Amino acid sequence: IANSLNSNDGVYIVPAFAGLGAPYWNSKCNAIICGLTRGSNKKHIIRASLESIAYQVNDLLECIKKDIGVFPQHLNVDGGATNNSFLMQFQADILGFNINKPVNIETTATGAGYLAGLATGFWESSESLVSARKVDNVFRPNMNKEKRKNIWSGWKNAVNRTLIKES
Repeated sequence: IANSLNSNDGVYIVPAFAGLGAPYWNSKCNAIICGLTRGSNKKHIIRASLESIAYQVNDLLECIKKDIGVFPQHLNVDGGATNNSFLMQFQADILGFNINKPVNIETTATGAGYLAGLATGFWESSESLVSARKVDNVFRPNMNKEKRKNIWSGWKNAVNRTLIKES
């Protein structure tokens, strides 16, 4: 559904159902949908929901960059949400670097097996596990910097609307 729209039309969702975590750390925030107009429809809301995932990932990566001075050159993803091609492409666009989706999207369970294999000697080293991960699709950013800056500004504005000053 979200693929049929070329923009979120100014609609943003901040899914702060249990407050906001990093980098905001405000447990008193509430979720918000903002930017709705008479022209907004369910497709805008669906798109905004998916986009919020990418924005939150970017927020976390910005924290990492600030705290340790390193920003990744690509992101390896897994989990059910990776089956949504719109989300993966949008994530690449927001981050400005490649998103690598594996063939096996259930990497958490696979990781437990890899650790067991390392412990029993089945795998020679953790380096040998890197070659075991097969990439199914690489999502490359194709959003221009100006558009990225504008929609990121909209996200930050939406987040600021949810922030409640702690007393």
